[in-house]
Amino acid sequence: MNGHNQTPADPADQRSSGPQGTRFFSTETLRRYTREAEAPLDGLASVHQPVLEGISPELAGRRFTLDEGRQTIGRGNDNHIVIDDPSVSASHAWITNKQGRHIIMNTLSTNGTFVNDKRIHMTTLKHSDHIRLGHAELVFLTREHAEPRAANGRRIAVGALVLVALVALAWWLV
Repeated sequence: MNGHNQTPADPADQRSSGPQGTRFFSTETLRRYTREAEAPLDGLASVHQPVLEGISPELAGRRFTLDEGRQTIGRGNDNHIVIDDPSVSASHAWITNKQGRHIIMNTLSTNGTFVNDKRIHMTTLKHSDHIRLGHAELVFLTREHAEPRAANGRRIAVGALVLVALVALAWWLV
């Protein structure tokens, strides 16, 4: 009546956005965008947040950002981190971030949770710890390394030594 054809002739021409411009995406498209956004950087986490990075073939290259508080991991879609692997339980584990300490805890899993090949109930994660949930393998990455901490310790020691030398020099000059 108004001269506008209400149904597109070609399905590819169908609307992919709502009336206010809201875009519609399939679940697979959203997962692809997430994988692209979480592309590997340099073996470290993002600047601000630690991540779990998949290392088993079905998870290779996928990154899961760890936020503050508790995050659930499992096969069930109600988890924060969903791992679609039959060896992973529906509710497999929790990771809790408390004041920068990340604690992983096994919850109701059939095949267990392993950190660095040791079966755990609960443990604190450190940079580059390997986590296995069933057959799914991930690595915990942060911006913290053991070497920078040692370098910081050396800097503090050198700074303290310089300070002592300056105090001794000032005392000697007075």
